[in-house]
Amino acid sequence: MRESALGGFQGTWIVARREIRDQLRDWRILTPIILLTLFFPVLMNFTAQQAVDFVSRYGAALIGERLVPFLLMVVGFFPISISLVIALESFAGERERLSIEPLLATPLSDLQLYAGKLIASLAMPLFAAYLGIFVYLLGLALRMQWYPSFQLLMQVLLLTTAQAVVMVTGAVVISSQTTSVRAANLLASFLIIPISQLIIGESVIMFWGRYSVLWWIVFGLFLIAGVLGRMGIRLFNREELLGREIDALNPRWVWGEFWTAFRGEARSPAAWFRAVITRSLPRAWVPVAIVAGTLAAGFAIGWFMAQRFTLPADLLDLDRLGSGLLKEMLRFGLMSGRGWAFILVNNIRALLLATLLGVFSFGVVSLILLMTPMAIIGYFSGNMALAGHDTIRFLLALVIPHAVAEVPAMLIAGAAILQLGLAVLGLSHGKTLSQNWLAALGEWARLSVGLVLPLLVLAALLEVFVTPRVALALLTGS
Repeated sequence: MRESALGGFQGTWIVARREIRDQLRDWRILTPIILLTLFFPVLMNFTAQQAVDFVSRYGAALIGERLVPFLLMVVGFFPISISLVIALESFAGERERLSIEPLLATPLSDLQLYAGKLIASLAMPLFAAYLGIFVYLLGLALRMQWYPSFQLLMQVLLLTTAQAVVMVTGAVVISSQTTSVRAANLLASFLIIPISQLIIGESVIMFWGRYSVLWWIVFGLFLIAGVLGRMGIRLFNREELLGREIDALNPRWVWGEFWTAFRGEARSPAAWFRAVITRSLPRAWVPVAIVAGTLAAGFAIGWFMAQRFTLPADLLDLDRLGSGLLKEMLRFGLMSGRGWAFILVNNIRALLLATLLGVFSFGVVSLILLMTPMAIIGYFSGNMALAGHDTIRFLLALVIPHAVAEVPAMLIAGAAILQLGLAVLGLSHGKTLSQNWLAALGEWARLSVGLVLPLLVLAALLEVFVTPRVALALLTGS
């Protein structure tokens, strides 16, 4: 009914047009954005000219040539960061000014309201970014006669657009879930810091001249923007927005929600463990399959990299490796309780770090961390094959004895982290964001305590007391 009253896009455009008109009438918003947007490209033009002249005097003209495209990207990012306040106050600011009630009382749907706010919040940052890029390019053409290639220009424009969409989409989500602009500004650091780190990574790529990698970054950013947009639409609820009071931390309520999810309906430890096996684990079969595919991809990537970065064959002689193996094992404390404790603590610490990073990346970073050891194994396996050695013998001697417990632990832990990271995207009916996330945290704790921790204990025991003996038997014959 509401959707048909004003039409899908028509209702969205009504909200967007209202917001853009208000932004254009507020000189306190326009003046800083325009002045800073015009001043910063001029500053970057001066910086580029001085940097190119300096490095050219020392025969490093290539560095100057790579610096100019990087500054072009920075010029596009700077207006987005200073314009982010528009998105951060889109809902929280109107709520503080008591001007959001009439808007929420209209026959517009939640989707139209949210999409209209999102479009309006994107308009000014993108306009400022494109204006800054144009001014910078104009200055380069006049001062240095430098013109970007079409591919580089498209990459910078798409990177700027993707970064703007990610930051603004995330900022609108924050604004719709906070009760004040102050809280929204503080939470914005979770957007600005990762994107700033991404800019650093892009600078390294540009200085190395690996411009083809930028296309993958553009694709990933737009994918993240889609995830954030879907999350914002799922989370937005006008009734909850009107009824939400100042956020207050209630430790007793938080613990109660978590403990209910962790304990479930079990009345004894045996019943709890049985429920973990029969209920929690079957519910995680899709994430387990995703993690399994990721680990297999990590092994394949390592194998492929071995063909590009091949180790010298004399370093991979299994017979010579086995002769010094016992001495190295004893030196590092293997086949002892000290080595077992070290490996167990190290594995637990790695999974906790993967969990922490997975919460802020929808599980993506945790999957990358879990891929890393498999990529290393794949890399050495590929080098063994290229050197003409028995790859199966290598894996049986040094990997498989403890991998029979460690790989299942990685699969279950990765699945639990993935569920936790994606909890904000799939709200259960009748649950708030906090309730849904605490329920996912309880499920993560169930799987971690019930299955992952025992498997890690077993894997550490096998790696310390079994794998060395198997390696000695297969590599030295002793």
